[in-house]
Amino acid sequence: MSRRIFIGDIHGHYVGLRHLLDKVDPTATDQVYCVGDLIDRGPQSAKVVSFVREQEFICVLGNHEQLLLDAFAKTQSATNMLQAWLYSGGQSTLASYDRDVDLLSEHMEWFRTLPLHLDLGDIWLVHAGLDPTLAIDEQTANEFCWIRDAFHSAPNPYFQNKLIITGHTITFTFPDIEPGQIVEGPGWLDIDTGAYHPRSGWLTALDIDNEIVHQFNVFEATYRTRSLEEACSPFTQGRRRATVS
Repeated sequence: MSRRIFIGDIHGHYVGLRHLLDKVDPTATDQVYCVGDLIDRGPQSAKVVSFVREQEFICVLGNHEQLLLDAFAKTQSATNMLQAWLYSGGQSTLASYDRDVDLLSEHMEWFRTLPLHLDLGDIWLVHAGLDPTLAIDEQTANEFCWIRDAFHSAPNPYFQNKLIITGHTITFTFPDIEPGQIVEGPGWLDIDTGAYHPRSGWLTALDIDNEIVHQFNVFEATYRTRSLEEACSPFTQGRRRATVS
């Protein structure tokens, strides 16, 4: 049976991604989805993007891809946006392209084609979440790529028959969540386990149909697999400990 595999925020960790996928071992019939934030902070963003494109993995747009596009947009605010992107991890991304302007431009054109969300029937994939007070067609890239507390604090599921899978907010920033844990809220799962962050290092691949979580630690070069039940912790209402994009 084919699998649907969802990969959390990679943030330029190409080597960790390859090690993780060696363990997951996707077949030609499996579908691999990326939840956004392929780039920034980690050392090999250019290789991550090239690999994801070569493998034809399905991606939604993350806030870090949006930051990059805004930084090079021909607008009056582009200079400020460039500084914001560089501050948010863009310097390592620029370095990973090693002055290959053509490759960077090619990847930026691809980013512009990425959807903000995907409806897979029983799964709704988006980078950050959505505003629980708005209809889908009333929301913008700002909600889909950036939202946090308003989405996480909603007491009821947005959809009655779909599970929302997100990244964007590192799971250990939720109350009482250990590094590497997946967080479950009302109708949603957050699989950004902080691959780039020194407190975690865990990159996650979720096989949703078999309820198996595969994880590789990019700093310790260790792999583990657990059931979704073992890897998942419920979100209890309360303030997150930190804001990490």
